[in-house]
This record gives sequence, structure tokens and C-alpha cells, in this order.
Amino acid sequence: QVQLVESGGGSVQAGGSLRLSCAASGRTFSTYAMGWFRQAPGKERESVARISWSGGRTYYADSVKGRFTISRDNAKNTVYLQMNSLKPEDTAVYYCAAARTRYSGMHESEYDYWGQGTQVTVSS
Repeated sequence: QVQLVESGGGSVQAGGSLRLSCAASGRTFSTYAMGWFRQAPGKERESVARISWSGGRTYYADSVKGRFTISRDNAKNTVYLQMNSLKPEDTAVYYCAAARTRYSGMHESEYDYWGQGTQVTVSS
């Protein structure tokens, strides 16, 4: 069993930055692909970014490409999401998720463990 705990959310003005962290329990973190998802009010949860088990491959939604960076530190069992040039439309609850595979896709069903979410609010 893996537990995921997100942190780093908050309120920021448009153009600002935030860094989200997701700390994982367990000794198998380094073998899991990880993803960040978000859910805005009234919308379905969507994939934002994902990273392979070693960090060698990363993927981004078109809406965040060039502004967000996903990374991981397997020694610290932590995955990060650096968010720059934030826009009001980035406002959502952000979730990290772990997949028991080395590579993962953008669909929620591919992920086995989820964090509780952290709120990000971007004001104009």
C-alpha cells in the first residue's frame, strides 16, 4: 500500500508560481510512474503531467506545456510540480497519483493510488 500526501497549494495572483510536492510512503516509489491531475469546479478531473519511474520521460497537457514542470526525487520518495506563469484557469484541486507500472498514461484508471488533493487558486 502506498500513501500519497500533497502539499504546496495556496492562493496566488496570475503570473505567479507555486511548487506542489507529493510525498509517498513505502519502498516501491522508485518503481512507480507518477502523475499530477487537477479538477476544477464543475469539471471532470484531467491529467496535467506525468513522469516515468526514473524521471527519464515526462508528458504534459497542452494547456500547461511550457509553464509546468514535473520532476521526482526517488531518494526522497517525492514528486514535484513546479507551476509558473499561473493563470486563473489553473484554479483547481490538484491530485498526485501513482501507477504500479514504470510508465503511465493520462487516464485515471491507470493509477492505483491517489492523494487527498491540494487546492490551488489563481486570482486575476
